[in-house]
Amino acid sequence: MAVKIRLARHGKKGYAFYHIVAADSRAPRDGKFIEKLGTYNPNTNPATIDLDFGKALDWLQKGAQPTDTCRAILSYKGVMYKKHLLGGVAKGAFTETEAEARFNKWMEAKAGKIEAKANKLATDAKSAEKARLA
Repeated sequence: MAVKIRLARHGKKGYAFYHIVAADSRAPRDGKFIEKLGTYNPNTNPATIDLDFGKALDWLQKGAQPTDTCRAILSYKGVMYKKHLLGGVAKGAFTETEAEARFNKWMEAKAGKIEAKANKLATDAKSAEKARLA
């Protein structure tokens, strides 16, 4: 059985909301799935992603293949990088503590970028409101 990590569409017409699921590759898009890994809401800016990191990493290590969109989501959340680091630990390239340090450093940088984008969006909204009122 080939397992895929993919999106299952929910929500109303024109306002899609997705569940990130691990499913048999032969199952229909919105049909039966093995496990729900999280949710993805592209309607917000920035997009809202709620992901169970441990479950997603576990499925990737078992050999589940993510679709293109899910691969981008998993990369954004750091699951793919963590899998990469764990592969390096298994090969003996570096220790597990060094891998954790690299991952934590990456997560801090990523959090900074996300916070900067949210701040920029907020300031742009305020300046647009001021311009409208003037």
